[in-house]
Amino acid sequence: MAKKAGAGKTGASATGASAKPAKAGKPGGSRPMQGVMALALEQAPLTPEVEAYFAKCREKIGFVPNVLLSYAHDMAKFDAFAKFYNDLMLAPSGLTKLEREMIAVAVSSENHCFYCLTAHGAAVRQLSGDPQLGESMAMNYRAADLPARQRAMLDFAIKITKACWEIGEADREALRGHGFSDRDIWDIAAVASFFNMSNRMAIAVDMRPNPEYHAQAR
Repeated sequence: MAKKAGAGKTGASATGASAKPAKAGKPGGSRPMQGVMALALEQAPLTPEVEAYFAKCREKIGFVPNVLLSYAHDMAKFDAFAKFYNDLMLAPSGLTKLEREMIAVAVSSENHCFYCLTAHGAAVRQLSGDPQLGESMAMNYRAADLPARQRAMLDFAIKITKACWEIGEADREALRGHGFSDRDIWDIAAVASFFNMSNRMAIAVDMRPNPEYHAQAR
């Protein structure tokens, strides 16, 4: 969800995927995730690799994104989330990092996900150097002054979000007409699908964006 500080290795064996799940907090007891999410799940013991990953976040962006803290109640879940996120958003792709963040924001806007809109809206502002683009993307990407190619990309991502069963070959051919390769189409679909999952998870547990996001790249 948030722009990560670096891909870093967080493989199952590296992060200790076999670690015991964290115990849920007792009703009326302490709230170890207060300000992070609504569920009282205690952080699992961090492996050295995850501790290094968090340290890299603090070094690069000044804080650990709350989405990572949320998943850190279970090292196996943290590992799966971080590896998939980093591959989709940071690995080489025919889509630029900005375009992938734009997909994240457009999908999150459609789903009204406060966490992802805040975190990835900040990423769009940073990568584009255009606060106005970040704001228009968060409110309604159709109001943004975008090239036809990026508009087609976002239209496809939103169709995945709202009516995926209606997608047919004509939709894929339209993207090809704008210069997207079949691998690019896969990546558009993968990023849109990931954020549909992430939005629903963040909303379900009331994940809260780090306050720092609100002031970034303004």
